[in-house]
Amino acid sequence: MADLSFSQAERRSFTVPALLALAVLAVVAGIFFWRTPLRPIDLNVTQTRTLPTHTVFPTTTRLVGVPDPAEDAFYVLATVHIHNRLHVPLFLKDITGTLTAADGTAISTSAVEKNDLPNLYVAFPKLKPLSSTPLYRETAIQPGADGGGMVILDFPISQNDWATHKAVSVTLDFYHQGKFTTEIPVDSK
Repeated sequence: MADLSFSQAERRSFTVPALLALAVLAVVAGIFFWRTPLRPIDLNVTQTRTLPTHTVFPTTTRLVGVPDPAEDAFYVLATVHIHNRLHVPLFLKDITGTLTAADGTAISTSAVEKNDLPNLYVAFPKLKPLSSTPLYRETAIQPGADGGGMVILDFPISQNDWATHKAVSVTLDFYHQGKFTTEIPVDSK
């Protein structure tokens, strides 16, 4: 009769290959985090100027006790500085601003567009001397480079509302990197 043997081959241990795979994964993760900064974009406001306006629209119809319609607009000219810490270019998609009033309500506005600037300077000539080189949408900022410019935000508030506001911020929305917000200093003039 044949010798029956039920012995099994020695099992191979997967401890060494598993440890090697974890070591390779740790090296790849380390290189990724070393090459990717924690803060991809440095964003700050370097200068702020303001221009309060009050426009009265005279009407030809005169009714007793009814004043002419008027509109308040408060222009905030913020000079924004951007430093790209990534290894890829940044492309600016949109620029918005938010003002938090004294009662806590938030007023959001989009920055003045490139094509609207000449008409705005004609309508409000006092705005032109306050302005500097604008920051346009679709601006590209190369890796490791600096960029920025002036952003004009138009809030429908009076000068008294500006004096009592809680906070103002500007938000830059980039393609592929998302939105970044920075505060405009409250005591800026």
